[in-house]
Amino acid sequence: MATIDDIAKKLHVSKGTVSKALNGAPDIGETMRKSILEAAVEMGYTKPLRRNDSPQFCIFVDGMKYEKPGDFGYDIIIGFRKMAEPAGCKVVLQQLDTQFREENPSYDGFMLEHNFIGALFLDLHLSDPWLNQLHTSRTPAVLLDNYVKQNPTTTYIGTDNNEAMYLVVEHLKNLGHQKIGYLSGTPNAYVNRERYDAFFRALQQHGLPANIKQGSKSELLIENLRTDFPRLLNEGVTAIMCSHDLLANALMIHCHDLGIRIPEDLSIVGFDDLPICDYTIPPMTTIRQDRSQIGKSAYYALSSLANGICISTLLLHPKLICRQSTGRVPPHPPALDFP
Repeated sequence: MATIDDIAKKLHVSKGTVSKALNGAPDIGETMRKSILEAAVEMGYTKPLRRNDSPQFCIFVDGMKYEKPGDFGYDIIIGFRKMAEPAGCKVVLQQLDTQFREENPSYDGFMLEHNFIGALFLDLHLSDPWLNQLHTSRTPAVLLDNYVKQNPTTTYIGTDNNEAMYLVVEHLKNLGHQKIGYLSGTPNAYVNRERYDAFFRALQQHGLPANIKQGSKSELLIENLRTDFPRLLNEGVTAIMCSHDLLANALMIHCHDLGIRIPEDLSIVGFDDLPICDYTIPPMTTIRQDRSQIGKSAYYALSSLANGICISTLLLHPKLICRQSTGRVPPHPPALDFP
């Protein structure tokens, strides 16, 4: 393991300068500070914990709502804190906004400078520059619904999408549905790609038609509703699985406006089991993710990584919650005049 002395020799500066830079002293210039941090990261330097220091974890949030009960990220963060704080660890939340990214281009550098021993990432998109850095980073990181190959310091955590889609297709098949469609959000999210592929695998496993025309991946909600949905109806689907609850709710409202009855004319299924699912019209059939358990498991995975235990993937079992948005296959698919 590299030492402060090793970093000082490499950069031809004093050990005091290196120590000040690593600890955020104000009398070190920004250029020097960045050079020292970059060298420390490159050499694999890790700050030793002082006797009275508490281990610190950082939870990075990029766009996901988490501020109040009912928000998707709220229970995950609470679950993580319920495990971390009684164990004597400090948990810090950090929004990955534009200003933060401009000030902190390096993941390892930020973690080293602020003495974090690991991070939980919520809602990190595939185009995020930090996601690319995580392929070679040395600081432990747990990623919700994101997978980084061949880096023993990262763990993918989430709900088993293959099992979830199997449960949904089995449920709809038992109701008589033979042709099932799929609406997905942005393809710039790893989890959306995973669920999309898992859906078509589930169709094949159940011996149902699995034509690519039965699915869609759109960046914008308006494209899902105005372009993809009419196309799926023209394909003759009698049920639609959505990649998340908010999309499913928007689709149900859109169907109501068009005079399509749920579930008499069309069955709709969501994913996540947000609190809204009990109050949609009708109440929504969906896949439940135990978000509190995801948070607790994230702490388990992150503390394991910090202790040198390499966990690649940690998946929780999903649960199908049957409500009134799914029903028996209709005698005839919705007969609307779509171009």
